[in-house]
Amino acid sequence: MWRWAGCAALALGLALEALARAWRRRRRRAPRREVLFFPSPVTCTAALLGEPGLAPCRCPLPHGDSPLGRLLRRLLSARRSLELCLFAFSSQQLGRAVLLLHRRGVRVRLLTDSDYMGLAGSQVGRLRQAGIQVRHDQESGYMHHKFAIVDKKMLITGSLNWTTQAIQNNRENVMIVEDVEYVAPFLAEFERMWEEYNPANYTFFPQERGTKMTPAFGAKKGTNLMT
Repeated sequence: MWRWAGCAALALGLALEALARAWRRRRRRAPRREVLFFPSPVTCTAALLGEPGLAPCRCPLPHGDSPLGRLLRRLLSARRSLELCLFAFSSQQLGRAVLLLHRRGVRVRLLTDSDYMGLAGSQVGRLRQAGIQVRHDQESGYMHHKFAIVDKKMLITGSLNWTTQAIQNNRENVMIVEDVEYVAPFLAEFERMWEEYNPANYTFFPQERGTKMTPAFGAKKGTNLMT
């Protein structure tokens, strides 16, 4: 009887362990689907962007969760690669996150708009000086995409320009998904544009290049999108 009870207990334990492993595998396979809405309240991001081992930040800013904080966490989850295709990029927090990933050995590539990359406050020059590969358009229209791909499996896209103005003041949205049916076409478009914008293919800009409207469509009069 005791032998039977011991065997039953062992079988039950093995069954529970198998169920736990199956549950963990199922949980890992579940693709991420997340939507963020902006504007984001101003919160401290030092804990996310600081180096390991640093003392906790004692600044007076709130330390709770925020859309920007969640966006930073998704970016900082990159382990191998980060593709960025951004019209305007001036957010210092997002710039620090990209530089941190670069220092960790993540391969970062950035596609951007040639007009906006040179405006005051842009993070593009800082990233390029750090050794990050940057390519830009040479078209009469805007390179107006706003998306990122983390490790070729997570897509981050939406209306949000990566600027402080948009993050803190504008009504914007960001969708984060790991579904391959959405990631794959965005990755293919990035690779296509990356080859198209190869510096070896650059020519002098056509005369009509100067007809681009500034500030960008939708900006309020007197607003600096690069702040």
